[in-house]
This record gives sequence, C-alpha cells and structure tokens, in this order.
Amino acid sequence: MKLQKENILIVDDDIDILELLQRHLQSWNYHTYKAVSVKEAVQILRDTKIDLLITDLKMPEIDGFELIKFVSEHYPKLPKLMVTGYPSVQDSLVSIKSGVVAYVTKPFTKNELKVAVDASLALKPEKAGIDPTRSEDAKKAYGEIIGHSEKINKVIQIIERVKNNKATIFVKGESGTGKELVARAIHYQGKFSRAPFIAVNCGAIPENLLESELFGYLKGAFTGAEKNREGFFQAANGGTIFLDEIGNASQAVQARLLRVLQEKEVVKVGATKAEKIDVRIIAATNSDLRELIKKQTFREDLFYRLTVVEIEIAPLRERKVDIPLLVDKFLFKYGIEYKDGFVKISPEALAILERYDWPGNIRELENSIQRAVIMCNKTIEVADLPEHLKYALPISSEKLQPLKVIEKQYIEKVLRATGNNKTKAAEILQIDRKTIRQKLLE
Repeated sequence: MKLQKENILIVDDDIDILELLQRHLQSWNYHTYKAVSVKEAVQILRDTKIDLLITDLKMPEIDGFELIKFVSEHYPKLPKLMVTGYPSVQDSLVSIKSGVVAYVTKPFTKNELKVAVDASLALKPEKAGIDPTRSEDAKKAYGEIIGHSEKINKVIQIIERVKNNKATIFVKGESGTGKELVARAIHYQGKFSRAPFIAVNCGAIPENLLESELFGYLKGAFTGAEKNREGFFQAANGGTIFLDEIGNASQAVQARLLRVLQEKEVVKVGATKAEKIDVRIIAATNSDLRELIKKQTFREDLFYRLTVVEIEIAPLRERKVDIPLLVDKFLFKYGIEYKDGFVKISPEALAILERYDWPGNIRELENSIQRAVIMCNKTIEVADLPEHLKYALPISSEKLQPLKVIEKQYIEKVLRATGNNKTKAAEILQIDRKTIRQKLLE
C-alpha cells in the first residue's frame, strides 16, 4: 500500500505510546518518525520535512512545552497536536497560545486520534505551496550554508549552475570560511547526491602517505604495504572527492592528479595498469596558488585544470549581515548539547559579535558561541563572551599606516597652510625647524 506524502513526527518518552501511535498512523498510510526526547525530535525537524508534530507534554529533561515553543518560533506553519495523560486547564491555555491545533488525552481511542490528526492536517498550508517546516530563517539556508548576504547568494547561484554536472571546481577562501560546506552543498544539492562524497584534508596527511592514501596501492609497493588497498579516489567513484588544502600536495601527487583530470583514470602506487574512474573533483585552499606557481611548488597546468569553475567565499567580516543567522544555528547546536534546552542571546551580546571582525571567520564564531553557551545560564550576556571580543574594535576599511607616515603627511599639510613658512609651521607643531626637516626626509 502506497504511503501518503504526509510525514508525521511522534514525540513521547513512553515507548508503548510511541508504538501505538505509529501503528495507528501507519494503518492510515502516513509515514512516521519517532523520537523519545525533545533533543531527538529537534534533530529530525532540522533534517526532515515534517507535516505534523504529535508530542507528549510531560517528558524528562526538556518537556513538550519547550518543543512546542521551539516549533512555534522556527516552524510557525507546522501543525501541532498534543497528547498527554495529565490534562489541565493551564496546560490547555498554554497549548492554545503556542498554536496547538488539537489536544488528545490518554487513554484515547483510535477514532479520537483520527479526528485530531485530520483536524490538524486540514490546516497544513500545502495549497499555497508553502513548506510548513521552514521558517523564514530556515529559508535563508542552502544545505549547510547559512546566510542571506549578497556574497553568499552569489556563491549559491554558482552552486546551482554546477551542481548537476561534474566540472572540476576550485573553492578559495580564508581559513574557517566554510569551504567544505560549499563542497558538500555542490554534491548534496545536485543529482549525484546519492553517490559517495569523500573529503580529504591534504594538509593533515603526511606528504609521504598522501599519494598512497589518495590513489591506493598494491601489496609490496612499499614497506608496510601488506595487502592491496583502495584509495580515496576509488572510494569516491561515481561521486565527488573534495581535496582541501590542495596547495600542500607534493609534486608527485600533483602529477597523478593531472592524469586523473586529463585521462579520467588512476594508477595505484606500485601498479602499472590504470583504472578508469568517474569522479568530480572539488579542490580548495586558503593559499595563493598563483604565488606557489611563481615559486615553482605548484604546477601551472594543474592549476588551470582545477579552476574550470572558481568559487570564492568572502570572509565573515565582509558579510556581517549573516552573523545573527549563524549565531542562531550555533545556539541551537550547543544549547541542546550542553544545556538540554534552547539558549538565547541578549541584544547587547549580539551587537558585540556583529561589531567584531572575526579573523578566524565562522570557525572562530562557532568556538566563541560554544564557550558562551557553557558559561551562561539560559541567555548569553556580555559577561559570558570571551574578553577579547568585548574590547575589540572593528578594523577600519581605511588602510592603516605607520605613525611616521601620518606625521609626515600632517607636517606637509601644516606647511601648505602656512605658505611653506617653516618657522610658522614649527610654532604650530611645537617642534623645531631641524625636526621638521628630519621628518620630511624619513
């Protein structure tokens, strides 16, 4: 029997009730997801399109009211059905205010549940083409990429153009900007999403091992090669391989990569026979490959093969409008992990985060939020932030200059104002004529 398109999430710490609800719902051809805690439920909501939430109220750690509140804030159009064995007038009032559309008391009959489910789903906004599980903030995410700045939108536009072909892509950006997230979005948003995605940090693998790890090896190819082994390229066959920090690859590895790109084949270390391979290569680095080419440590022919399509990710300081969305993501992640609840941030603390220039980019922001969540109660205040954030001033867009250059410029300005009268200029500057002469010559 074919399942209906509606996905229903059931949340209850009572396994027997979960099983009962699932049996009833599946008998009506609904597809069900089960969660025994609010933590588990929120993870499912993040990863899955849900059409109806059915939740118990009384649960350990985080109760159903917290879940209802979270859903009302982040998925406002998602219908909510409450099931509880402890009904009260106060619970009913709170539920109604939170947007609960139906209320079922344990023990319930199958018919009572059916009526409540039908009433809840009748409010599902599918006719308007609205995804009920996506809030406005959720719509500002593309895969794992979060942001609505102009620079992030440009990245997403390029991804949309390349995601369904296997052109070689080069992602560049400072450390911590999310280069791997871009690579994952290219893979998982496109038609090859069911194929393998293999991420390799070329900078984390010793140079003498990188070649065999990437391309595999035959038994006896080198000391310690006790059996044949497939490499990362073979594991990624049919899908995508992401080569991070490609600038660290040795000349030998670069030569083999060039062959993969030119001939669509790999040769294991110790082998003479090539293997045909169908892999999309996405490479990334925070180094300037053109400078490495000048130093003759990176092959120019490989560079042009890798950069068929280039995607540049702007540093966080150039897209500060995305900071509140990223903060919300990390608050959710670490609030659930460390506080068993949903942590908020005060406007004053958020303003400090928006003012800071984040030289470590998104990685530094995430680490700062992680620490602040641990230090705070239920709301991150200014006092919970790392000290260096509180007093840091944003880097001016104007180029900073040495003091002697600024002094010389000001002396020249005073001289122009006095008609090049050094005696008058010395009086204004409160220095002698000899010092003026020295500073102009520096």
